[in-house]
Amino acid sequence: MPRSAQSSSPPGVDGSPSDADAGHFPASLLYAAAKLYYTEDATQAEVATQLGTSRATVSRLLAEAKRRGIVRIEVVQPAELTSGDLGDRVARALSLTTVFLSHPLPQPGPGRGIVDVMGAALAPAVGQALSGAGLLPGDVLLVSSGRTVYEVAQYDLVPLPGVLVAPTVGGNDQPEEWYQTNEITRRVANRVNGRPNYLFAPALPGPDLYPSLLKDPSIQRVLHLWPHARCALMGVGAPPLMRSDIPQFVPTRSNSLRAAVGDVCSRFYDRDGNEVDFEGSDRLIAVELEALRHVPVTIAVAVGQDKVSSIIAGARGGYFNQLVTDPATAAAILDSVEG
Repeated sequence: MPRSAQSSSPPGVDGSPSDADAGHFPASLLYAAAKLYYTEDATQAEVATQLGTSRATVSRLLAEAKRRGIVRIEVVQPAELTSGDLGDRVARALSLTTVFLSHPLPQPGPGRGIVDVMGAALAPAVGQALSGAGLLPGDVLLVSSGRTVYEVAQYDLVPLPGVLVAPTVGGNDQPEEWYQTNEITRRVANRVNGRPNYLFAPALPGPDLYPSLLKDPSIQRVLHLWPHARCALMGVGAPPLMRSDIPQFVPTRSNSLRAAVGDVCSRFYDRDGNEVDFEGSDRLIAVELEALRHVPVTIAVAVGQDKVSSIIAGARGGYFNQLVTDPATAAAILDSVEG
């Protein structure tokens, strides 16, 4: 007799319905089988014993439970794969060679801000970026001033023995240690086992002092390293007129800076990445933006919603070709570019 005609099977659980008849299983039976198997970690044989049926029927019960939505299985992408995909998308959106993502920044405790927790989170990703730069003894690594690079320099990076570490901008007259570029140079050199080279000059000397500084042999020695740099590590400044923390030499009342959305190495640029000058900037002792475009590996490190437009514009200007940031900032960059 054909199986479809066998309608007089015993009324037990294993009433021998075919796969085509599986939809006739009562929901209570599907739930019982699924709960035993998925929640209580019973084997299919154990489920069959408890329900008084066969393992084949248990298999059909579980399949039907999935089909009806009684069982919902979620496959969660590992964090490292999610971050990698996000980093790749940001790199494509900004035309960068690589984007290195840190772990998500921890929540700052009471009385603390993002600047107090970003260094530890960003340092491993910065170390990874520096490791990929292929620096050898005698190569020149330039470092900028700024709070982000300063905080990163409090933590271990990557051994780069014999690398020459030099500042990108003067600043020995600044009161905050994160704008004291010689201090940052020393810290970074210690973290990579490199050789520090100090620039004993203010970022913006007066008209009388400027020409004499350029003739000083100790200053010339550092300035002559800039064209030979193999790598640069730099922070990205937020729009200057929106910042509460900015080097003292920056004339925040300057009308020209209204167009600036960010800076690298104390050189400001607008939304399209074009340089923005200010009164006295012709005396600025800092790496030129055009020179940064010729450094083989330029690594920007920045986090925060206030840095999103600054990062995007800096990438448009071609002032860095790699970026270190956190997943939240990376997602905000994509929202801004793709939105």
